Parts: sequence; C-alpha cells; structure tokens
Amino acid sequence: MNVQVISLSDSLWLETLEKLRHDIYHLPEYLYLESIRNNALAEAILIAEDDKIFFLPYLLRPCDRIFDRRLTTQEVFDVVSPYGYPGILLSEKAASTKEFLDLAINQLISALSAKGVCSAFFRLHPILNSGFNDFLSPDICNLNGATVSVNLKLSETEIWSQTRPEHRTSINKLKRSGMTARMVPFQEYISEFISIYYETMDRVGAGQSYYFDGEYFSDFYKLGKKVHLCIVELENKVTCSGIFTECCGIIQYHLGGTRNEFLKQAPSKFMFDYIRFWAKERGNEVLHLGGGVGSGKDSLYHFKAGFSKQTHTFLTLRLIIDEEKYRHLVELRAKSLNTEVEKLLSTNFFPAYRCSK
Repeated sequence: MNVQVISLSDSLWLETLEKLRHDIYHLPEYLYLESIRNNALAEAILIAEDDKIFFLPYLLRPCDRIFDRRLTTQEVFDVVSPYGYPGILLSEKAASTKEFLDLAINQLISALSAKGVCSAFFRLHPILNSGFNDFLSPDICNLNGATVSVNLKLSETEIWSQTRPEHRTSINKLKRSGMTARMVPFQEYISEFISIYYETMDRVGAGQSYYFDGEYFSDFYKLGKKVHLCIVELENKVTCSGIFTECCGIIQYHLGGTRNEFLKQAPSKFMFDYIRFWAKERGNEVLHLGGGVGSGKDSLYHFKAGFSKQTHTFLTLRLIIDEEKYRHLVELRAKSLNTEVEKLLSTNFFPAYRCSK
C-alpha cells in the first residue's frame, strides 16, 4: 500500500482526480481558496494499492493561534475539511472492498500523526460517500443530519410532480407576476450578488465565518466554467441570486441570498425551479441543495425538501489522532472559557478545544 501526502502544486493531484468522480471541493484551485480564507496549508493524502485508490483533501491548521498564550507542548496541528462537502474519493474497486477502506483509514491516522496532528474533522460528501456509515465505526463516523437533492435523471414531469404543492403554487404565481431567472456573467453581476448575500447574512444573524470577503469571490471566479451565477429579476430589479458549481454531473448550490424587500414573494423558489431544469438540460445527474443550518431539519431544510423527495445522509468523520495532545488543548480551552473540561467534551462540537462558548 502506497501512501503519499500531495501538495497543491503536485501534478499527481489532478492526475488522480481524472481517475475518480469528484466534486468542486476536491479541486486544487478550490483548496487553495480555502487555505487562504482559513490561513491554513492545503494538502491531500493519496493511498493506493493496485487499482484501489483512496483520496482525501484537507486543510492543515496550527493550534497555537486559538489560544492567548503559546502552547506549552511542541507544535500541534489539526486538520479540517474545506467549506462544503468534500469527503473521501474512492475508486470503484476500493469502494467495494471494505478491508481496503479500514486499512486506508489507519494509514491516514498514521500519516497525520507523523505530521503532529492531534485531531481531524472531515465532512463527507452526501452523494459520493453515501452509505459510509454502514461500514465505518460509529466511534469515528457521525450522523449529522440530512440533505436534499433533485434527481435530474427523472423527466421534467416527474421533477415537477415531486415539488411540494405550495411550492408549485408559489412558482406559478411568481411566473405570472413577470418574475424571470437567468444565468449571468459572473464578473458583471458579482457586486450585486455580494450586496444581496451580505444583506441576507445580516438578516439571519449568520456567524462571522459566513461573511466571505470580496477577494474570496474574485478568486472563486478563477474556477472558470465550473462556476455559475443566477439572478432572479422583477421589473428590472434583482430580487435574489445564487452561486452554483458544476462538476462531474453534480450541481451544487454554493451560496445565495434574497433582497429584504422581496422576502415575502420568496423568489428563491423561482430560482431553484429554474436551476433544476437548466441543470438537467446541460446533462447533469443531480442538483444538490444541501441541508438546514447546522445540518438540522429546520425551516431551511423544509424549504429545500419542497423541491424533491430525494434525501441523503450527511456524515462527518471525527478522528482523535493523539489523545494526550487533544486532552491538553481541551484543558487550555476550558481555562480560557472559565469552564470545566468535561463540559466541553460533552458538547457535540469537534474538536472541543475550538469551541467558542
């Protein structure tokens, strides 16, 4: 079994992706974006044995920056997935060989341990990593919620029939009102999108991590033809907008928002209706809308579920690589928050030492 840690500039990264069905989150360009945003080092681990391949991108972060004083131990790192649903890529032979996945996870742990990593948190891909909870230990594989997608292999009539009746009524009403949706040049409309997006984040009281800056969106455009910007207009006013990505037959809803003045009309219903048929016409297989806030089955999840009956399990992989270092960091965090270690460990937040309250 061959184990390699790959840098963004290594040609092996793209060579590996050519052999595996992947998503936007696995591209080196996307990992670079996330490394800048998170002040981290982007890498991927490649584990191979004959025609069995295991590929996993991640961000390597130093842990000392999260504390007021420097760590009393040697330099410690942790690992996290980039924003979105990257997960693990497996070749067809690897996916059908449980023993290989078990060995690959063990090799992953060993490789991360050698880099001074104390913990690793990976968000798995709801579509590409479907069913991983059936053969990964519940000690490391957590069920975090559900996501919604539209099966674009269905006929247009079937897709429409799976739409919740109240959504169908709203979409038809918006259509009669003169509302229109279209894909637009990214650079020409990105300023409008950012304005709408920030307005939306302010309205919902989103955390600071959701306020992507202008440089992020400028760099996101460099992903090229895999990035699409949609707007919905009424009487020459942009009512809502969304960024969508396209890769290997998978359309992902990345970010979006609605102007406050049009909130009651819910133009995003019209946008998602437009996108699913646009995506189908381009020959894609699935439109992944994602889940609710924090992966919960909240009002956002309920809204998305109105467009399709197809759902997926959202899983995360949580690894404590070095128990001693992990415990030490949790103790430091507990002191800084003036709380008890066990209280932090009992929360669902991982890693517990990055819990903010």
